[in-house]
Amino acid sequence: MLLKQQVLLRQKLFVLGSLAIGSLLYLVARVGTLDRLQPICPIESRLAPPGLAEQISLRTLQYKRSLLQELRKGNATKEQIRLHNLVQQLPRAIIIGVRKGGTRALLEMLNLHPAVVKASQEIHFFDNDQNYARGMDWYRGKMPFSFPHQITIEKSPAYFITEEVPERIFKMNSSIKLLIIVREPTTRAVSDYTQVLEGKERKNKTYHKFEKLAIDTNTCEVNTKYKAVRTSIYTKHLERWLKYFPVEQFHIVDGDRLITDPLPELQLVERFLNLPSRISQYNLYFNATRGFYCLRFNIVFSKCLAGSKGRTHPEVDPTVVAKLRKFFHPFNQKFYQITGRTFSWP
Repeated sequence: MLLKQQVLLRQKLFVLGSLAIGSLLYLVARVGTLDRLQPICPIESRLAPPGLAEQISLRTLQYKRSLLQELRKGNATKEQIRLHNLVQQLPRAIIIGVRKGGTRALLEMLNLHPAVVKASQEIHFFDNDQNYARGMDWYRGKMPFSFPHQITIEKSPAYFITEEVPERIFKMNSSIKLLIIVREPTTRAVSDYTQVLEGKERKNKTYHKFEKLAIDTNTCEVNTKYKAVRTSIYTKHLERWLKYFPVEQFHIVDGDRLITDPLPELQLVERFLNLPSRISQYNLYFNATRGFYCLRFNIVFSKCLAGSKGRTHPEVDPTVVAKLRKFFHPFNQKFYQITGRTFSWP
């Protein structure tokens, strides 16, 4: 009988011990799981001010991006705006040009960065007298909602070539950062022509050939009155801006490289804007069908630029191309000298 009681006691102790060990293992696993589930930092924490190198919680940034997307759709209430301390800020950086240099691609790619909020439409505030007369409050009202430490960026390519714009932007913010994206000047001029030509064709209108517009038929010299040619004389326009802003406030983006290898160009812009490095190769994938890079925001949301991007250029007489390249060459050399950035343009 005594032996039987001892056996039963040992069995009970074994069962109790097993339960205790199981409970302990469960608690350890649970604590580890909870620890892994904790955000890197609380959602309420804000984005670090530009220029700081602290690591920013990706969960926080994804949360904020989704909230801002709801705002753009008009689904956020005034209470949500107040609760999350959202504001409409004047831009701290502007893509001022150039037309057909890749301004839309640059803006959309920078929008991959969680610290950047973009104005979806071209505002044309500083280059349009009627808009400018509406005042700075009107301009601010055209900006997207953002968190206080995010950077709002807008792009209007006409700013670069419009005479009144540098002084107007200077009066708004003399320390603003200015982005200029350029392509090989002759290629840019042909791209400019191609966009106008497509618009004419949609309206069943005829249009001159590029050669007739780019070359003065009376003198057989380059026609500097043709807007597509004038816009490609980058140094002439930049000199006007340098009357108001030091060269250090400009960053030149290689629009040709942004098409073929965008990440290095975007990383240079991140540094110029004093942003922590957040855009990676994961965010950019080559679409063989479209022939250029598309954007990946996360595992769910990807985006390609509009179908109007990457138009096929018409064939241009090689002698005209050669004449244009020779014409642009001295201006290009001066542009390199002023900006400190050299391109392998002919």
